[in-house]
Amino acid sequence: MFTRKLIRGTVMGLTALVALAGMPKNSSAQEVLKFGHVYEVDTPYHRAALKASELFAERTDGRYKIEVFPASQLGKEAAINEALTLGSIDIIYTGVAYLGQTYPPISISDYPFTLRGYEHWLNYTKSDLFAELSKEYTSVTGNEIAGLVYYGARHVTSNKPILTPADMKGLKIRTPNAPAYQMFPKETGANPTPMAFSEVYLALQQGVVDAQENPLPTIKFKKFYEVQSNINLTGHIINSLIMLVSPSTMDKLGDEDGKVLLETLQEAGIGASNEIVKNENELADWFREQGVTVNEVDRGPFIDVIAPRLKSDDMPWDPEIFERLEAIKG
Repeated sequence: MFTRKLIRGTVMGLTALVALAGMPKNSSAQEVLKFGHVYEVDTPYHRAALKASELFAERTDGRYKIEVFPASQLGKEAAINEALTLGSIDIIYTGVAYLGQTYPPISISDYPFTLRGYEHWLNYTKSDLFAELSKEYTSVTGNEIAGLVYYGARHVTSNKPILTPADMKGLKIRTPNAPAYQMFPKETGANPTPMAFSEVYLALQQGVVDAQENPLPTIKFKKFYEVQSNINLTGHIINSLIMLVSPSTMDKLGDEDGKVLLETLQEAGIGASNEIVKNENELADWFREQGVTVNEVDRGPFIDVIAPRLKSDDMPWDPEIFERLEAIKG
């Protein structure tokens, strides 16, 4: 009897040791990071967040796990920005214009016609200018910028053609609640109407607003084409998202793991950017196949309306910053 108990105890002990050997290193101390954003699950941004989660777990031997919360599960844009500052969320996507609320010059790339197109945007992300603006933003807020993600060229959707600045007059158009997004409609005589992203479809459907503006992939993701008859290729803003990491998270990770996180997020963001560019090149024809009128627009007259404002004294950047941005190739 004693021998059987001894053997049974030995086997159980060996089984436990084998099980422990198969577990990831430091699994008992696995740290969970929260990544919150407002975008749907079927978007390149969410897929990039999931990819970053997978890669970061691999690269830290399972010591960290990133849980991704899409579609405003942790709050809308303003709420997740506040939560990042408080340290209750570790990583977010947010718009460049929102960063401008605490460090205004960094919002320059989200103003209309400051970027000429994707190549200009791409070269800006690699420029000394963006590196300097990012460093200044971090010194003011503590938040760490992992990198820019291409969101796309923003276009006006409506129930009538928008071909000239005069066609914008009196149009009630939904915009995000930031000066960068409101300049284009204001300067062309429209009425910008700030509204949460999640409320836009219903507002268009019910006629609360006449129009909205977003990149082609977003117009598809959010199904705005179902409630708007015209997509007008104004391309008035070359838009970005930024991946931000909370300062308390960077402190917790330390230098080595913090660097791995930033590099991993940046890598995943490049994948999302490439997918958005591919989608942009294909979607105009796809919308036409759905019966939507897609209008080619001469951007020149719109640029002429906006250009004087970009050089005015009340812009949130020094003239030298604007000159450096315009000098970047692309």
